[in-house]
Amino acid sequence: MESVNRMAIELADEALDFADELDIGAFDLENGATVLDFGVDFEGGMEAGLLLAELQTAGLATVQTRMDEVAGAAFPHVELTCDRPGLGLLCSQKAGWQLSLDGFEGLGSGPARALVADEAEFRALGYTDAFDLTVLSIESDSLPTEAVAERIAEEAGVNTDGVYLPTYATASIAGSVSAAARPAEMALFRLFEAGYDPQKVLSATGSAPVAPVAGGEEEAIARTTDSVVHGGQAHFTVREDSDAFDALPSTASEYDAPSRAVFADADWEMSEVAEGYFAPAQVTINVVGGPTYALGDTREDLLAESFL
Repeated sequence: MESVNRMAIELADEALDFADELDIGAFDLENGATVLDFGVDFEGGMEAGLLLAELQTAGLATVQTRMDEVAGAAFPHVELTCDRPGLGLLCSQKAGWQLSLDGFEGLGSGPARALVADEAEFRALGYTDAFDLTVLSIESDSLPTEAVAERIAEEAGVNTDGVYLPTYATASIAGSVSAAARPAEMALFRLFEAGYDPQKVLSATGSAPVAPVAGGEEEAIARTTDSVVHGGQAHFTVREDSDAFDALPSTASEYDAPSRAVFADADWEMSEVAEGYFAPAQVTINVVGGPTYALGDTREDLLAESFL
């Protein structure tokens, strides 16, 4: 099976080649690790955000934008399609690597996770990557240090000079774009958690509006969450019918409030929010040769309250 890290390195090289045009930063740490600043000290932009989403999916997804509306206002939307959803979404795009070291806090996604391969989805898919270069995308409002790069290199089993770290704040254009590219991944993880074999998912498509860039991380987390849980849509083509499909749409509409209110009530402890909250608002499942299920619905009123 192909190496997701090898494919992602080609995209990291593209980011380095076009850093000026994309308005992203690029520099080496003293230990040789490469940091790509998609939205911490640099502004980045929509094109940078799209490339970031491609990096996170190791190039296994087509990511593009379209214009649509939220409550009558024009907003860009991200659309992502992946015909290798187990590999591209669960084994790469999923934000499954918590980073906490010497005051640095971040959330990692991308193909570096496949070199460690200690999450349940890797065992279910029978996939472990082996490559001497790696990419871990980090969501953080500060740039990674040498110590962070060394920790990642150690766990991934590579040298530090083979580590590439695209980094972005949630409160950035790239942060909003990256979040809007996640409805299919989040729904697929919910489906996997419900016991469905991810190898039976043939194709996945997701879409969500790009949240307005907030002035701080908490508001950005709330808005980007709203883009998925109230405006996100996912479509799967699968081999086999299942009772698990009913659990896929987000339960966020039950709160009848935007995420900033829900998270504030939980004192911003995400573990206190029901797991079913973090999923796209609407999911359609097409069973090959069988029924098609249309589940959940978007909440444009709550999106408007969050965005406008």
